[in-house]
Amino acid sequence: MLSSLKKTNILSILAIIFFSLVTGWQISAWSLEPIPERFQAGRETYLESCSSCHIAIPPEVMPTETWRKILEKPQNHYGSSVNLVSLNQILIWQYMKYYSRPLNQDEQTPQHLDESRYFKALHPAIPLPEPLTLKTCITCHPSANSFDFRDLSNQWQ
Repeated sequence: MLSSLKKTNILSILAIIFFSLVTGWQISAWSLEPIPERFQAGRETYLESCSSCHIAIPPEVMPTETWRKILEKPQNHYGSSVNLVSLNQILIWQYMKYYSRPLNQDEQTPQHLDESRYFKALHPAIPLPEPLTLKTCITCHPSANSFDFRDLSNQWQ
């Protein structure tokens, strides 16, 4: 007999798969398909630029509008200033625009993970730590520093 935690995990995974299929998501961090060549430089630039200070999160967990705002004003990045060359901003933006998802018309632009409906959809019925920060991702995703969010801690397997 499966424990209630394992049942919850199985139901969560099935819900994510169902949601992904219904909405047409292509979750690049979970996908085994390669990144198209035209987005590889943007992905690499994103990982090099962003993971030098914090965990680089998959573009899918925040909407396109959030990424646009972040890239438009890198000098005001959550209280820090990020020095991005314009070409790098363009490369990252092309990658983010392709892999992130739009906001609904009446939806506010989330600034943090716990405000994003996409993040919430990928973490249904999962008790998230408070405050939720990029550093807390490692609690459940031990390989998050390597941009691998498929690897889960024993608690979630």
